[in-house]
Amino acid sequence: MKQKMVVTERECKARLVPAGNPATIPEGEFVNITQDLGGNFTVTWRGNMYRIDGTDADAIGRKPQVIDFAAPDDGQISEQQVWDALETIFDPEIPINLVSLGLIYKVSIDQANASVDIDMTLTAPGCGMGPVLVGDVEYRVAMVPHVKTVNVELVFDPPWSREMMSEEAQLEAGLFF
Repeated sequence: MKQKMVVTERECKARLVPAGNPATIPEGEFVNITQDLGGNFTVTWRGNMYRIDGTDADAIGRKPQVIDFAAPDDGQISEQQVWDALETIFDPEIPINLVSLGLIYKVSIDQANASVDIDMTLTAPGCGMGPVLVGDVEYRVAMVPHVKTVNVELVFDPPWSREMMSEEAQLEAGLFF
């Protein structure tokens, strides 16, 4: 994508790349959109790179991604909704979601404490976007009704391999033959 300079239309939550630290970009700031794969955006602002979630895309003049889950009547966290939220998170370098890539190893829900624990991995242990992806998972899973806390643990055992990808993801990435 060709870089595009825009002015923020409202205050916008963002995460510093690659550290993943939360930040707020004020309204009326010039940002340069450098990447828009998978529904999220990477921008440069004041000399640093930031990740803006697709649900906040209207802040940079783009159509926001709408993630809306109906709250279960029983007041419980829906495991299916957690998995659905995880499927909305895409690897920042290839537009394939984390579930299809085989990066989500385990989801555990503690209904009593309204918390979700997730074990996930990265395509490579040294992946510089790890903290950003963890932040994406925390942010999106927290959108599921009744979730109060999300804990993400990066694990590297077993090591990720392309065989963990769904067949569709392998086709999309050109790895299935």
